[in-house]
Amino acid sequence: MTHNQHPIGTGFTAASTTTDVLTGIDLTGRNVIVTAGHVGLGLETTRALAGAGASVVVASRNPDTAKKALSGIAGVEVDQLDLLDPASVEAFAARYLASRRPLHILVNNAGIMGGDLVRDARGYESHLATNHLGHFQLTNELLPALRAANGARVVNVSSFGHHLSDIRWDDPHFERDYDGMAAYGQSKTANVLFTVELDRRWAGDGIRGYALHPGAIISTNLAPSFGIDTWQAMGLADDDGNPIIDPSIDQKTPEQGASTTVFAAASPLLADIGGVYLQDNDIAPLEENATPLDVAFGPGFRSWVGVASYAVDPDSARRLWELSERLVARL
Repeated sequence: MTHNQHPIGTGFTAASTTTDVLTGIDLTGRNVIVTAGHVGLGLETTRALAGAGASVVVASRNPDTAKKALSGIAGVEVDQLDLLDPASVEAFAARYLASRRPLHILVNNAGIMGGDLVRDARGYESHLATNHLGHFQLTNELLPALRAANGARVVNVSSFGHHLSDIRWDDPHFERDYDGMAAYGQSKTANVLFTVELDRRWAGDGIRGYALHPGAIISTNLAPSFGIDTWQAMGLADDDGNPIIDPSIDQKTPEQGASTTVFAAASPLLADIGGVYLQDNDIAPLEENATPLDVAFGPGFRSWVGVASYAVDPDSARRLWELSERLVARL
């Protein structure tokens, strides 16, 4: 298997912020879409890209909530999008295409983690449906606008959580043995595989793909089913419930966590590179012959820098693309 998973020595670190990675970068005239760009890491991403001059459309399930959160940030508009509803995805993309604006940067940021088994109206497991299939459909629907940019980037916010599960090819919707963190892990592996195949298919059109792990940031709403006692047991929060910040062990502020997203979206250091998984503002090294972890996040859990080989396997990436096309009925 050939791959591009070689760190390039960007000069940035785990402690770098969105401000650091955007220094000297002017995004004036660039159009951006950020899903769930009004909360958590998405909000920091929107703030940073808009601050560098980009025009940002924030896609939100609850536009009124998003508008309040984004008040005071110039260059931002909000539109409605529910990733679990294919009709909503199609309508959002149609509205954007009707504006005839090219799309320079698409940040597929929205996501859910953990919790009880939930299925969408199609019967699809909600992690796969939200974190991967909704974004897969959205990205394909927006392809004309991405092509029109004459140089575009698709950024898929994955996670170290991809280490928790490969794709369950024989049971992707957890008809048996459901586990919330395994479902999350499968969806995060899907984000990376989607990136690999997207880049292979579309690099010739000037569209490059990036996946990334932002870090462990608990001050978001990613996992509402996790109480403060869970974060404390994992060593991510102190006795008062405040986040413990230490980028050297992947525990970051939102500004540090969003930096790798912004790096993927805008850094000239990636101009001729795509189809890669990023971490700490650089390309992550490959973990050869990796297998999924047999334990979920828990007390004493620590992440490390690297991407599991199964998450960047080109044959699996093609297979997932074909499966995803069938699941969203894009035959």
